[in-house]
Parts: sequence; C-alpha cells; structure tokens
Amino acid sequence: MTEKVMIGVDIGGTTTKIAYIDIKGKIVEKWEIPTDLSSSGKNIVPNITKEIKCKLDDLEKNKEKILGIGVGAPGPVNTIDGTVLEAINLGWKGKYRLKDELELGTSIPVIVDNDANCAALGEMWQGAGKGGKDLVCVTLGTGVGGGVIANGDIVQGMNGAAGEIGHISSMLEGGAACNCGKRGCLETLASATGIVRLAHEQLKNTEKQSGKLYSRYVANGQVNAKDVFDTAREGDHVSIKIIETVTYYLGVALANVANILNPEKIIIGGGVSKAGETLLKPLSKEFINHCFSRGANSTKLALAALGNDAGVIGAAWLVKNKLNRFDS
Repeated sequence: MTEKVMIGVDIGGTTTKIAYIDIKGKIVEKWEIPTDLSSSGKNIVPNITKEIKCKLDDLEKNKEKILGIGVGAPGPVNTIDGTVLEAINLGWKGKYRLKDELELGTSIPVIVDNDANCAALGEMWQGAGKGGKDLVCVTLGTGVGGGVIANGDIVQGMNGAAGEIGHISSMLEGGAACNCGKRGCLETLASATGIVRLAHEQLKNTEKQSGKLYSRYVANGQVNAKDVFDTAREGDHVSIKIIETVTYYLGVALANVANILNPEKIIIGGGVSKAGETLLKPLSKEFINHCFSRGANSTKLALAALGNDAGVIGAAWLVKNKLNRFDS
C-alpha cells in the first residue's frame, strides 16, 4: 500500500464493521466481526484491536500508512476525550474510555463519536447528502438514532447527546417502555424492534385472524419488520395499518425536527429504510401534513444512499477532518 488510508469502525449491537478508506472517501477493504456482548462488553475493544492487527498483517499494510482510526459507538460520546458516557446496548453502563483503550491496543491515533453522527457524516461526505451542509440523518435500526449537521459539522450538545431523535416523546399516554427508562419514545414505535412489537400486538388483537402477515406469523411463530413491509406491498390490511401508525408518529417527529432546524434534507437510513418507497411515500405525506409550510417546501426527505457503509465512511471523515494528521 503506497497511499495513506484511514480505518473506520462502526460498533453495533450485533456486528462491528471495519473498513480501510482512502482520503477521497472510497472504501479500499471492508469486513465485519460479531460484537461480543458477554461480560458487559469487555471483549469488544480487544476483539477490534486483534482484528485490526491481524488484517494489517494479512494485507501487508504498514501501520505508518494509517492516518488514524475513527470509531462510531452507540450512546452519547464526549468527543474531547473519546469517552462513551453510556452504551446500554453494548453492556457499557458507565463511562467507557474507548479512545484510550483502542489507542493502547493499536498504537494508532483514535477519534470517537456517536454512531448515528458518523452515519450522518458519511451520508454528507459520500451519500445522499453529498454537497449539503445542513442535514439531519435518522437511522431506523434496532433503535432509532439521529445526527444533526449544521454548516458542515455535527451538533454535539453539552454532553454529546444532541440529535437523540429516537427519544423524542411520541406516545404520551400508554406508550411502551424504552431502553432509556422512559415510555413512549419514538424508538419504541419507528425502530425495527418497535415495528415488530406493533405487529405482534396487532396480530394478537385482530378479530379475524387472516392475511399474509398472519400466515407468516403462524408459519414462523414470529414476524420481523421486513415481513411487515413485504406483505404491505401485497395489500395485507394489518401490515398497512402498522405502517400507517409508524409513519404517523415518525412523520410528526420529523416535522418537528424540520420546524426547529429547517435542514436541506432529512436522510432516512438504517435497516428499516430498505423498505424504500413503501416507507417513504406514507412518511412524506405525514411529514408534509405536520410541517410548517415553508419548512415542508424547503426540507426534503431522502433515503440514505450508503447503506451499512455510512457509519465507517463517516468515522473515516472524523479522522480526515478532526485529527489533522495529513503530514507528509
């Protein structure tokens, strides 16, 4: 390898994605490993360290050619010292000095930010928001994450917790419990987990047990978010009702975000976004219905373009733009 590259790491609750990325934002090599959640997540960073070292050897890459490691982690992050303040989904219930631990293991400079922030930066740099400077990225996955970009940079807030769109209070009465300790958060309704919960509730409460989604439920003993969108395309009335509920609450939340920030685009990413127009069409309708008219006319909803690569590309952007290590 003759050119310098950056390492992007995206730590998720199921897998951790790792990639070598050049200074133009192109992925040179990428792979993923399972995220070991055992023992309160104490093996996560050692596993990442081991993987990076092994890949360097396998690809005959020189450590001096690595400009730095950018990491996206779930939960609020103190970006000054690279401490994750809490990451419940990883088992980190207190402050975790992610930057220090990873630098100690690799001897490579590390910079850390929230995973949704990294996804937003990735989409701004190389994805659906390319060329924009005022964007909001919402990731609909196991949870709901958010990243706010103003004038080309992430809005962090006092404690690194800005952009927690998933914890907007959405169902004020009778809402489901959220991992954050509250009830009725947007995450309990618009995440893949929330969609599955709504589906199971609907299927159990439907008087006439029929339809394509119910058939999948009987055959498999459960359904997932993809089942809901797939069967909605086939006209299943229960699935259509579920999507109407999800897009109503998500549309109201995003309209409020647009009313406050008036971004150029709100980019929808994460696994749920793979539903495409089946999600975007009803969501756009609810968004326009609840958005300030001038905001609705200027802020556009768009599907993310980078898929699962957004996080690692955004993490590399951190190295490129924050570490300032482009020495010769």
